[in-house]
Amino acid sequence: MSDRITVRGLALRGTHGVMPEEQVLGQPFILHLTAELPLAEAQRSDRLEDTLNYAEMVEVAREAFSSRHFDLIEAAAGAVADAIMARFTRVERLEVTIEKPHAPIDAIFESVAVTIGRTRHD
Repeated sequence: MSDRITVRGLALRGTHGVMPEEQVLGQPFILHLTAELPLAEAQRSDRLEDTLNYAEMVEVAREAFSSRHFDLIEAAAGAVADAIMARFTRVERLEVTIEKPHAPIDAIFESVAVTIGRTRHD
């Protein structure tokens, strides 16, 4: 099993979407971030410098998500994943899931979601 740091249920508001009303009214999105990285040194040292600061990961995700309009949540998730991988070189693998609870679909559903995965290649 890999070591992981997970942030679940990060609620952000955005105007992402293809439909004009989505771009005007905006809507909530829910992000889940799972970063795999070695945590043995942090376990031994008990120092923040030896791990990933999840408060900083949230800020990087928020900035990437809010940096521009995305028609697709696929593009938004990719931007968040790329920003986190660029900022945190200790992360070996990352999954970013974006849920869109109010997608304009004529059906009863909890949410639609996209998950993007990234792996660091040496």
